[in-house]
Amino acid sequence: MNGTSSGWRGWLSTDTPSSRMQARLGRAWSGWLSFRRNRLAMAGLLIVLALVVVAAFAPLLAPHAPYAQDLANRLQPPGPGHWLGTDGFGRDILSRLIHGARLTLMIVALVALTAPLAGLLIGTVAGYLGGWVDAVLMRVTDVFLAFPKLILALAFVSALGPGIENAVIAIAITSWPPYARLARAETLTIRRADFISAARLQGASSARIILGHVVPLCAASLVVRTTLDMAGVILTAAGLGFLGLGAQPPLPEWGAMIAAGRQNILEQWWVSAMPGIAIFVVSLGFNLLGDGLRDVLDPKGD
Repeated sequence: MNGTSSGWRGWLSTDTPSSRMQARLGRAWSGWLSFRRNRLAMAGLLIVLALVVVAAFAPLLAPHAPYAQDLANRLQPPGPGHWLGTDGFGRDILSRLIHGARLTLMIVALVALTAPLAGLLIGTVAGYLGGWVDAVLMRVTDVFLAFPKLILALAFVSALGPGIENAVIAIAITSWPPYARLARAETLTIRRADFISAARLQGASSARIILGHVVPLCAASLVVRTTLDMAGVILTAAGLGFLGLGAQPPLPEWGAMIAAGRQNILEQWWVSAMPGIAIFVVSLGFNLLGDGLRDVLDPKGD
């Protein structure tokens, strides 16, 4: 068994790979070893994985139904029956936090699948084509960057109407400009490279060069930026929920749960404190994970 393990490690860490797949797997293995040495990054990874596990198995992990009301036990402090207490309707806070992890993960996933991709496409096209295309796209980007993200998201949600779906759309619309700026900067540094010129001389179209050569080279930086930005996405979604423009009652969204307990914050502190702690821990996890990925994926880090 040890011989097999050392054989795989030797195959992955060799300096003379025999195939492109071996080279890619070797780089991934080397990156994982570097990432694993960062204890804070591993802590962030464990927090994010815990969020995924909790969201996936929420019905099995929650001790109570998230919407079950028990007015006889409303605003009960943390105890054996309700480990994190109950809210103003007697609902178990722990169960609502566990089910709320699904909403948080859904928001993070949807924003991560839309905003970075849109920013990557806009930034690479602007950086590669230049000229009036670059000027127009970057001026539009500047308009979005001129407004604070939360204020702009509030404006979009107010126009679209309250709801979790509209909140995700608003957050995605306000999140793409930094990715576009980053992708454009990366593109400007590589568009004059020799391999780009060689591809152009071989007759490759601009679309093929952008999608086949420029986008893959910009992906690593955007992965790091996306991971770091997920904490901001969670906070923005919680802010919209707190203001009543995000997830609507009785959905167990963490920001809305904080808002529900703000009137009793001094006497029944756990109603708002528990979802606030959940937001803090998950945001910290994404920040630590992003820092670790930046150390591994950033080619300028060494």
